[in-house]
Amino acid sequence: MSRTIIVGVTAGIAAYKAASLVRELIKAGHDVHIVPTPASTQFIGTATWEGLTGNPVHTGVFDAGGADHIELARRADLIVVAPATADFIARTRAGIADDLLTTTILASSCPVIIAPAMHTQMWLSQATQDNVETLKSRGVIFIAPEDGALGSGDFGVGRMAAPQAIAWRALNVLTGSAGNESDLALTGCRVLITAGGTREPIDPVRFIGNSSSGRQGVALARAASDAGANVTLIASNIDASILNELPSGISIVSAPSAAEVEKSVMERLNHIDVVIMAAAIADFRPKAAHDSKIKKDPLSTEAPTIALEQTTDILAAVAQSSDRPSVLVGFAAETGTLDEVLELGRQKALRKNADLLAVNRVGHGHGFGDVDNSVYVLDHLGKMVGQASGTKSIVAQELISMIALRLGTIAR
Repeated sequence: MSRTIIVGVTAGIAAYKAASLVRELIKAGHDVHIVPTPASTQFIGTATWEGLTGNPVHTGVFDAGGADHIELARRADLIVVAPATADFIARTRAGIADDLLTTTILASSCPVIIAPAMHTQMWLSQATQDNVETLKSRGVIFIAPEDGALGSGDFGVGRMAAPQAIAWRALNVLTGSAGNESDLALTGCRVLITAGGTREPIDPVRFIGNSSSGRQGVALARAASDAGANVTLIASNIDASILNELPSGISIVSAPSAAEVEKSVMERLNHIDVVIMAAAIADFRPKAAHDSKIKKDPLSTEAPTIALEQTTDILAAVAQSSDRPSVLVGFAAETGTLDEVLELGRQKALRKNADLLAVNRVGHGHGFGDVDNSVYVLDHLGKMVGQASGTKSIVAQELISMIALRLGTIAR
């Protein structure tokens, strides 16, 4: 069901990130209205917001004539302010209403989410922290800023949370599933996720690998963390720039090869609630890696023969383990037509005995890399129980919601 969401944008360098937030909310089918503060238009102009949403944009109480702030407040199902400056937080705490955004918030009775962004010293100042605690006591939901590079060139806490994380929280609030941090769907849950693509060494400089970037697994780690889980990510050859997008609370374990992934997963099973096997694990590896680089013979056109052996089916091993987690999720990356991919996925679901199997089509621009994804979720009998498509963040959020629902069913 479409809802009306007001996105407030204040005057911070992170204002440009709000565009991604707006896109995520619109993709979810909601009617988004942007209410920027006057100063924020020095960063992003009103024409940009009107182009993104198709709705008029005003900053002042009387810009549109009449009682526009009352009309907006009456229609709003949710207000999200991202980024929120220290000044905005202070004015909101004091009940000041000197522009369209603050006036609309004061006149509204819907939930309000605030995602701060500011320099570390401003965020940690006693004044800001007192203002935040007061607003929290009034029911305002805060999405805490993250550690990272700041606009000033410094490094520390104060960077606005990822737009996808804000969208995820906003959508949960709209459905009533995550009003406060204590209500998050996976609070206290221990989640282990594998991501990336393994590399099986042929010699010191060559390997058998695949095209997985690890982006879907990283998105799953972020979504699980946003849902309150304690997350461990087993990362196989994921670029540092992608891993740097993760919140600081996620534990990252490097496991370049299939054997190292197997070891990392199996030794942690006895204290894990959910395992998500999103990594592209090699099915075969060389029986023996050469100690030195294999050279071409200048007198021969023959290529060397590399004997292969199967790697362990880690998903099946976890499914059969006495330490099997409460929820086990696998991924099946397949090529072919959609019908062929779904049939291969159904057969794999029956063999693997995972609780959920996310089947996705890969290759020829599908699945791998910085592209949208589409997955079909099957149960252990091969029956389709869900589907998710869109950005990898949206797919991750849908999968985490399904996992949370399954955990809730088990608990009941």
